[in-house]
Amino acid sequence: MKKVIAILLALVMVIGLAACGGKTTPANNNSGNNNNVAPSGPVKPEKPETDPDKIADSMTSADGKYEVAFVTDIGQLKDKSFNQGTYDGVKLYAYNNGLSYKYYQPANGAEATDDDRYNAMKAAADGGAKVVVCAGFLQAAALEKAAKEFTNVKFVFIDGWPLGVDNVAGIAFKEEQCGYFAGYAVVKEGYEKLGFMGGGGGTNDACCRYGWGFVQGANDAAKEMGKKVEVKYTWQYGANFQASAELQTMANGWYTNGTEIIFSCGGSIFDSITAAASANDGKVIGVDVDQSFDSKTVVTSALKGIGAAASWACGKAYDGTWAEIGGKGTSLGAAENATGLPTATWSMKNYSVAEYEKQLKAVIDGTLKIDDAVIKAPEYPKSTDNVTVLYE
Repeated sequence: MKKVIAILLALVMVIGLAACGGKTTPANNNSGNNNNVAPSGPVKPEKPETDPDKIADSMTSADGKYEVAFVTDIGQLKDKSFNQGTYDGVKLYAYNNGLSYKYYQPANGAEATDDDRYNAMKAAADGGAKVVVCAGFLQAAALEKAAKEFTNVKFVFIDGWPLGVDNVAGIAFKEEQCGYFAGYAVVKEGYEKLGFMGGGGGTNDACCRYGWGFVQGANDAAKEMGKKVEVKYTWQYGANFQASAELQTMANGWYTNGTEIIFSCGGSIFDSITAAASANDGKVIGVDVDQSFDSKTVVTSALKGIGAAASWACGKAYDGTWAEIGGKGTSLGAAENATGLPTATWSMKNYSVAEYEKQLKAVIDGTLKIDDAVIKAPEYPKSTDNVTVLYE
């Protein structure tokens, strides 16, 4: 089996080739963004771009209209995670197909209201958008209102559901799978004192699935190795997915008291956790996209195909196949190359790519089943035979 990253990048390339790529399966899209190349207008390039780092976040449209739009979740656009990864897919699709594009951030940042989100969507629709990609479960109420008002606009709801509206496509992921892969891998690598710090305050389905999957993976690896491991587990200070001094202090305390590696599961909280890791010679597991490029503390990342799924869904809006996803919910996982680990960049030495690929195949063919329960705060994953969960 080819490495997952190679498959993912190949699929991203195919998605970017033409708007008629509706049959292409979505996969992961990992990136940062250095704004190296700024498009002068919506002109289809002779050669498709596969690196979102080389496409500017902003462009100028001669007629002042922007056909493909992105509305951010709370947190910054350049969060090195969910917002940035999703927008990278939007940019790639628009740029490679000669379409104008623009991002919109709801007013009031972490304190954004449903009205703020609706106003961002309305601005996109009024600004000429034919497709609006919205990131994050908090968009639901505003998105339902906007979709019913702007019926000629197609809305892609990443980490969402269809809302009972035909012009909304809900795209969700099987985060329990990539959480499992990460937990299993780091225990096999030799880590015994783990941590999980989640965003969304414990009410975000995606983060909850990541966390429970992580505990399951750690348990299975520990059981195979005949050992016991510990997982510290918290939703504190991550409700708004923002970095904070309080979260950094907590992470610092965990590392000081023996935690070896923390799964950073919540957008910009990554910055607080990696700062604490750097100060304590600790390690980090990234989330959503390959975050090894952003910190030397990252051992691996739990990947899901947010960017390429956004590209894929945008293509459905242009190729006549929107009915396949519009008004429906689509859940993507390992079978669609949409969950996994970045084997090309991980720094693990004791856990092999061959072992991982065997496990990945088992998930795809159904031999390995991972519980997808959404366990929300104030509840939390219970201790298992081989994992002691310590909740803070």
